[in-house]
Amino acid sequence: MAEVFDNISDELQAFIREQHVFFVATAPLSADGHINLSPKGMDTFRILDANRVAYLDITGSGNETSAHITENGRVTFMFCAFEGPPNIARLYGTGKTVLPADAEWGDLSAHFTPHVGARQIIVADIHRVSTACGYAVPFMDYKAERETLTKYWDAKAETKEDYQRRKNSASIDGLPTPIGAVQEQQEQS
Repeated sequence: MAEVFDNISDELQAFIREQHVFFVATAPLSADGHINLSPKGMDTFRILDANRVAYLDITGSGNETSAHITENGRVTFMFCAFEGPPNIARLYGTGKTVLPADAEWGDLSAHFTPHVGARQIIVADIHRVSTACGYAVPFMDYKAERETLTKYWDAKAETKEDYQRRKNSASIDGLPTPIGAVQEQQEQS
């Protein structure tokens, strides 16, 4: 049964903490812009309180979430039960990007296991929580986290900063990211 709440109940917090994967959805304001939907794992999601969440964002080939929330703030997180009773939880909120140089980084990063590929923390204030049955979501067995990304950054010849400059400064629609804004300021100095 679908239900709507104004915060993340203790029961939903327990459900969310049990999930090995979550999904992040954002979109630009432009009707021609690309909607982004990204799977995340590696134990990077944290519930800070009943209306505030964060995840440690690892450097990857794009940076859509950060660009979109910088433009308009909108973000949705989804959790599906692939094991146990069927359930889906969606968290709707307004997000922001916190970079390693930002004042909030120290307090927020303390919630996460350090990762060599960490690029930013996405923080969101949640104003709507909904659940759905999840009856059509298949059972899937969790085996382990992939080590590919960690090994990639451990062996990468290019620095993380150079990679981010090339791949993470703007969205695929050309929207700037906070990483891109910092890089632009550094180049102008």
